[in-house]
Amino acid sequence: MHRSSLRKRGNINLASKVKNICEEKVVPIIKELGYDVIEVEYAKKSDGMNLTFYIDSDDGIKIEDCERVSKAIDDILEELNPTNDQPYILNVSSPGIDRPLKFERDFQRNLNKVVEVTLFAKENGNKTFQGKLTSFDETKFSLEIDGKEKTFEKKNVAHVVPVITLN
Repeated sequence: MHRSSLRKRGNINLASKVKNICEEKVVPIIKELGYDVIEVEYAKKSDGMNLTFYIDSDDGIKIEDCERVSKAIDDILEELNPTNDQPYILNVSSPGIDRPLKFERDFQRNLNKVVEVTLFAKENGNKTFQGKLTSFDETKFSLEIDGKEKTFEKKNVAHVVPVITLN
């Protein structure tokens, strides 16, 4: 095995470890502040390693919310040292208007809007579908595609995102 392979495997293991520590120890603190955590990401960006918490709330997210969360978790992260002294940049961000639909309120907010669905595996030769979200429940959702209803099991879906159109 080459050294670079070991290094890459180590980075993957560290990324997974950092994410797990943050989900277990930091996410509950953010939730206590009244925010939902959509995702925790530890990844290399152009400016180095970034630890990003994507937060949301029923009222949306403002820059003040991101600052509040960042201040609340900074000392805790320092104490936890999830990266084993590896430098990183801490980001707290809104997931954006094109964020994936993960929670019931995401599906509710996008009901009767056009979304794009990507499956884990191809179905009838297609992995991606686009249509109007017409219904949903805990395990499945339906789209109207070309005037026909198509139902998807959530367990088979890699992600669902809103289709953003500029008017």
